[in-house]
This record gives sequence, C-alpha cells and structure tokens, in this order.
Amino acid sequence: MKIKTIGLMVCLLAPSQAAFAISPFKVSDIRVEGLQRVSAGTVFNAMPISASDTVNDDALSRVGKSLFSTGLFDDVSLGRDGNVLVVDVRERPSIAKIEINGNSKISEDDLRKGLRDAGLSEGQVLQRSTLEEMQRQLEQVYQQQGRYSARINTKVEQLSRNRVQVDININEGAVARIRQINIVGNQAFSDDTLRDQFELEDKPGWFFGWFSSDQYSREKLQGDLDRLRSYYLDRGYVNFTIDSTQVSISPDKSTIYVTVNVDEGKRYRIGDIGFSGDLKMDKDKARSLVTAESGDIFSQSKLTASSEALRKALGARGFAFAQVNAVPKINSDGDTVDVDFNVQPGRRAYVRRINFKGNTTTADEVLRREMVQLEGAPASTDDIKTSQQRLQRLGFFKQVDVNTQRVAGEPDQLDVTYNVQEQPSGSISASLGYAQSEGLIYGASLSQRNFLGTGNRVDIGAQKSDYYTNLNFSYTNPYWTLDGISRGFNLYYRSTDYKDADISTYSTDAVGGGVNFGYPISELSRLNFGLGGEHLTVKDYDDSPSEIARYVDDEGKTFNNYKLTTAWTRNNLNRGILPTAGSYQKASAEVTGPGSDAEYYKLRYQGQKLFPIQTEEWALKFRTELGYADSYGKTDTYPFFENFYSGGLGSVRGFESNTLGQPTTERADGDDDTLGGNILLEGSAELIFPTPFIEDHRQVQTSFFIDSGNTYLSDCLPVEDGYNSQCSSGVDLNDLRVSAGIGLSWLTPVGPLTFSVAKPIKDKNGDDTQFFQFSLGQTF
Repeated sequence: MKIKTIGLMVCLLAPSQAAFAISPFKVSDIRVEGLQRVSAGTVFNAMPISASDTVNDDALSRVGKSLFSTGLFDDVSLGRDGNVLVVDVRERPSIAKIEINGNSKISEDDLRKGLRDAGLSEGQVLQRSTLEEMQRQLEQVYQQQGRYSARINTKVEQLSRNRVQVDININEGAVARIRQINIVGNQAFSDDTLRDQFELEDKPGWFFGWFSSDQYSREKLQGDLDRLRSYYLDRGYVNFTIDSTQVSISPDKSTIYVTVNVDEGKRYRIGDIGFSGDLKMDKDKARSLVTAESGDIFSQSKLTASSEALRKALGARGFAFAQVNAVPKINSDGDTVDVDFNVQPGRRAYVRRINFKGNTTTADEVLRREMVQLEGAPASTDDIKTSQQRLQRLGFFKQVDVNTQRVAGEPDQLDVTYNVQEQPSGSISASLGYAQSEGLIYGASLSQRNFLGTGNRVDIGAQKSDYYTNLNFSYTNPYWTLDGISRGFNLYYRSTDYKDADISTYSTDAVGGGVNFGYPISELSRLNFGLGGEHLTVKDYDDSPSEIARYVDDEGKTFNNYKLTTAWTRNNLNRGILPTAGSYQKASAEVTGPGSDAEYYKLRYQGQKLFPIQTEEWALKFRTELGYADSYGKTDTYPFFENFYSGGLGSVRGFESNTLGQPTTERADGDDDTLGGNILLEGSAELIFPTPFIEDHRQVQTSFFIDSGNTYLSDCLPVEDGYNSQCSSGVDLNDLRVSAGIGLSWLTPVGPLTFSVAKPIKDKNGDDTQFFQFSLGQTF
C-alpha cells in the first residue's frame, strides 16, 4: 500500500507555499510509528487534532510543532495512508547515566541537584539545549568564585536501546589573584588608607601570603565598595560617589586588576538638627537620643544609630511600626548640612495574642507569668524583649526566639510568638556519677528545676559517696503568689567524714530543715529571707588536729543552732545556663539566733560579669567570691565546721578540692590538712570561645581561664597544751594561689560534664595540685 509522505518541511511552512500544498482531507484514523518508550497516549494528548477532524497544511503544521514542543522527539514525519494520518517519530535518547569528574569546590550532591532542577537526571530525555545551558550557568557559578579559567566539557556517549551516557568533565581552574587595586580621584585620603578599608588585597599577606585575601570575588568587591562609601560618609563627604569600577583580567585569566573611580565631593559639618512628623515625645527627650551635635563632622553612622534609638524609644511607647529617617539637606552656604529626623510613628500597635511554641513539657502558664508584655496592652519592644530575657533566665530552655507579626486586616494589632527549645532541667531516677573530690556517687534522686512542667523546683535524694551520706527534700514555688513571691522549704540529713574529702580528720552528723521566702524588688533583683534549725554532732579522732580536739573540749560535740538568712540577688544574665553576656550578683548573710549553741554570722558575696565579644560565641567572664565569718556573743571561737573552703572545680582549678588554707597542727602522724578559713577570697578571668567541631554552642562551653584564691583565718584556732601551732593569722595577698588552664562544660542528655586542665602558676611547697579535674553525673 502506498503512503503519501507529507514531510516535515510541509508541516513547518506556511500553506501559501503551493509547491507543498495538499488537498484537505478528513482523518479517519491516526497511526503512530517509531515509539519505544513514549506512550501513544502522550503523542495523542500533544496533538491538536483527532480522528474525524478535517485537516489541511496549516493543521498539519500545528501537529508537527506541537509534537516537537514536547521535547521528546528528534524528528517527526507526517504521512497519509488513504484517510489515515501516519505519524512517524524518532525519539530523543534517554539519559542512562551521568558521570561528573573533576569537581572539588562544589560537591557532587549540589551539582546533581542543580542538574535535576534543570531537567537533567538519569531516566530523563536528553535535551541538548538544556545541557548547553547547564554548561554555561555552571561556568558562571565558578566565575562568581573568581575561577575565570574554569571550563566545563560535556560528552554524550551513545548506548544501546536509544540511551546515552552524559560525561561532565570539570576543570575548576585556580582563583584569579588580584595584582593591583587602583583608586582614582581621591584627594582627602591616601591610597593606603582607603585600601585598608578593603577586605580584598592586592599584595601577599603575612606569612608568605597564606593569609592574604587577594583572591577575587565579586561579592567581596561589592562589600568593599560599600565600606569605602561608608568611610567617606562618616567623615563628612555627603556627596561622595563611586563613578565607575573596572575589573580587567589578564589573557591567561589568572590575574585581576581593579580600578575604582571616585568623586569625593566636599566635606560638610552638621548644621541645625530638627524633627518633623509626629514625634510622640518631648523634643528634649528626642534630642537626648541623638548622638550627633551641631558643628560636628557629618557622620552617616551616627545619624543611623540616632534614628534607631528614636525608633526603639517609639517602639517602647507602643509604636511598634514606627519609621524614622534622617534626611540631610545641604545649606546654600555650602559648608553645613541640616539634618531633619522625619518621624512617622504610625498607629499605636496593640498585642492581640501571645503564643508559645516548642514547650512540650513546660506549661503555658509558667511561660505566661514571665511576660512583662501583656495581651491587649500597647506593644512595647522593650517589654517584648524583656519577656524574652526572663524566659531565657529560667534555665529551662536552650534558646528562646521571638517573632512579631501583623494581624491580617488589623493595622493596629500584632501577635507575638515565643519559640522555645526545651533542654533537660534535671533527672528523675537512679543516679550514678563520679567526681575526683567525692569519688563514686550513687543513689536515688529526683532533681527537677521544672517539676512536671510547673516551674517549681523539687529535690528529693538519697546519695552516698566516699565521704558523705545525704538524704534531702526541698521544694520551691517561685510564684507562691501572683506577684512573684516565692516560698520554699527543705529537710535534710547529712553525715560527712571530712578526712576522705582532703580536709582535716573529723566527721559530722547533721539534721535540719527550714523555710524561705523570696520577694521581687525590681525586674532583675530579689530579696530572700529564711528561717531554719539544725542539730549537729561533731566527732573527733585520735589523729584529729589539735585545733579540733581543743574546740571539742571547750565547746562540746553537739550543737543546736537556729539560723536566720537573708540574701539579695540581681540576675541580668542572657540565659540561665552557660551564659555569655550580662551580670549576676548575690550578697547573703547568715546568723544564728537566740538560743543557739554556737553564735556566729557569715557574710558572702558572689558576682560575675560577662562581656560578649562581637558574637555570643566569644565572651570575657570575670568572677569573684568573697566571704567573711566570725563569732559573737557567748561564743568565743568561730566554729571550724562552718569555715569556707577553696580549691577545685568551681573554685581555684589546678588545686585539689578544699585543700587551700592554713595547715592544721597534727596530734599524730596524720597529714597537716587544712580546716579552711573564716575569710574567703577568690577571683577568676575567662575567655569563652566556640568549641571546635561543635555546632550547638549553647550546650557546650569552653574557655581559657586564670583562677586565684585562698582561705584565711582572722584569728588562729587555739591548740591543746603541748602543741605548737604553725598558723599565721590575717590576710596576706602574697598567699593567693593562682592557676591557668582550659575548661569545658557540657550539658549532655545523661547529665552534666565539667572538666578542666590546669597548671598552678603560683603555688607553694606542700600544696595539693591536680592537673586534670572532672565531674560527671549520669542518669539512667
């Protein structure tokens, strides 16, 4: 049977070309030939005609174009067998495999993702136009990295069954180096001064150029031009412009020459400073927020900072969407620039709803009671920020983020959402741990700073180590009243053998309890008051120091003491655990009341201050702890078992725990261990830095530190007759011990880990030093 071929060209040419014209005919059927992977249905769906349609040259032309536009075919021929339209196609090959070679600066996963996005992946039909476009775009990516000599070569290898393998061979080349940066048109500042503002360099850096920034990058150059512009604007050159920037490359595409043409203009001083718009505050108050003064050299950065200060002040008054723009206007005298702060406060915004997300354990009520910003009240940026800080200081959350969003259709309302990431706040189960100062620690305990998500603190424990047995129960409700008055109480039994704790030979048994209240006096400060009682028994041994034996003979072995405590705390840390900014202070006093067997008082101060360095990952931390205690009334000698101790983790690292202080007078062949002292001096300085290879710096904190401290006796304890005390009373700063080292704190899911590596840099013969110290708590 003869088939009349209409031909591809006929399909694509206009019907006016009579040489190829055909008579219209009615299609009785359509037959598709040459298909391998593409289904006939795909062809029929792409065709603009169907059986029973009457076709002519124009209709057949549309058929050919439609089939080509699918991108599935390399060739399409149309023929006629009677009234049957015959469609003969040659399919484009499919991609069986893609091989990528030579890439190192861009990962293969990223390259394959880009290929997939461009329509090039294994199993897809190969479209050479897409392959060429991919090659061009990939070369542009490398050029943006400064690799102008990068070349992308593609090869298509034919396989069986109309399949191909695509080989992409990449020669990434080297980053073009900047040979010279020229600045043309500058008169006020030297070339060297201006080039110092550039991140890019045109000369080898220190140490044989290993640390130079002479690799060209379009993004870095744009950043340098912005810094250059800011440099001039901050020094009075209001009309400074960068006329043009030329970047030329050597023929071998390895060397870059940069030329920046500038027009400095004239230097101006600030004239009058005024305000326009709706200020919403006294002009004197607004003027105090502006750091620029009339007569100063014009500085864009000062104006920007002043605009931001005004915007924040308006935000604190409820104008959350305020806009403040500093508009300079050059005076006709040509020497000064008047500055007008245009204030557009907008409508006062109100908080419609406060939402919390991420608190899977902590109840909303616990978070909501920390809110200074209230629902229905004007939206204050200060209150919103303060509320965020209060949540961070709870110590329940690793991170707290806040987002504000306008309410759709309500221009004066917004919603505030606090997103929190909870972190372990204690343990409820058996515990096992080890500390060098305490040995193996085991027992059953419940310790929760956020008990069942209520925000209350509960501690129940039965613990035992090498030198102590401890049974305790304590409970604190930080919001006993809605005003933030806290109430807590505690009960405890504690048996301690101090000989095994590197302290002098004696032991104590104590049982007691108490109740305490806390009262907020400001956003950051609290007062605490407590009342408690304790029954304590001291036991000495044959090898106990003479000071202890004499004290027991004079004062007895049992003591019933009634304790009154008060404390003032101010917490401005940026978060409750592993802070990197802010300050913390605590001053406390403890005194035994009337009817106590031992009358004494203890004063203590603890403080720390952290200064962030650019980012929260770097900070300087300073810590100090001071203590003074003495007896009063009928008690002549301050009880040694209430002394302060120094040394070890959390104190002076590099020295064994509790070992710093005056040596005791031994009665037998025991060691001359210390009893501590009634005076405590400690201080430290730390440089907190990001832990290498760790992404979450809120869970791990490392630091270089210098610690110093010691304990002293204001009066030496009396000894038994026949013994000579080696004690020297008073505070001698030359006796301060000093150490330096590296510390790490890690909040692991199974418990806290703290360790330090330290070396004393000021010690004395007989000191108990310890190079490596650690404490590990494990919960299972």
